[in-house]
Amino acid sequence: MLGRQPIGLLFSAPYVAFLLVVFAIPLGFAVWMSFHDFFFTAPGVAVPHPFVGFDNYRAVLSDPAVLSSFAHVGVFMLINVPLTVILALVLAAALNRAIRGRVFLRVAFYVPYVTASVAVVGVWLYLFNSGGLVNKVLGPLAPDPSWLVNSTWAMPLIALFVTWKQLGFFILLYLAALQNIPKELYESAATDGAGTWRTFWSITVPGVRSATGLVVLLAMITGANLFTEPYLFTGGGGPDGASTSPVLLMYQKGILQGNPDVAAAIGVILTVIVLIIGAVNRWISERGER
Repeated sequence: MLGRQPIGLLFSAPYVAFLLVVFAIPLGFAVWMSFHDFFFTAPGVAVPHPFVGFDNYRAVLSDPAVLSSFAHVGVFMLINVPLTVILALVLAAALNRAIRGRVFLRVAFYVPYVTASVAVVGVWLYLFNSGGLVNKVLGPLAPDPSWLVNSTWAMPLIALFVTWKQLGFFILLYLAALQNIPKELYESAATDGAGTWRTFWSITVPGVRSATGLVVLLAMITGANLFTEPYLFTGGGGPDGASTSPVLLMYQKGILQGNPDVAAAIGVILTVIVLIIGAVNRWISERGER
């Protein structure tokens, strides 16, 4: 084993270097930036960036727009995560059975995931605008003002869109997990007269517990990194910033408003929250497997 370690280190070196370049170094610079008075300058111009301690964090945590953006992502996760878990698991369990057109359905569910968001958002904008197909079908039940200019419905609609678009990927995760459940368990359940619902709850759900933990984690990370969809749907936050996410706010403050130190502080807080979510998710998963 000892003789093979240098070879292992050699093969892992590119991956370690990749992580350093694209993750560790930028994260370290962002942490440094968040504790300093940092601003953009012309190339080649050196200016001092004095240490300001937690001033940027105080500014962030006292900014109603920042707090609202985190609340918006919370709403997004409350809709997206349960829907993703339930729909992906139920559809994966159905597609795992011998049904007609199974291959076609698997491909059909996966197509939105690999389709460019810009193209798909265009279709949804057509469907959900004030004169779109959805409003025509709903008639007097349609919200006023319409969906994406309505502060109540803008973020829930974005959550539904992301759920639909990424559903195919999570279905594949569950399909892979379902292959690890021994078929003998289903045969025994059928012999004992267990129905479909009881079999699903007693065998399928416990059998994919680890996959469910992964799905929840990835869905929550998606919510934390939400940027493209609010930007494309509402052009940067929608009515009264109702669909502004922390990452979108980082872009607005760091790039558009020229406050990269404040944007870095938001990013560090968001990173800490994601790490805490990951740690809690892992603890729950490990506890459930005992």
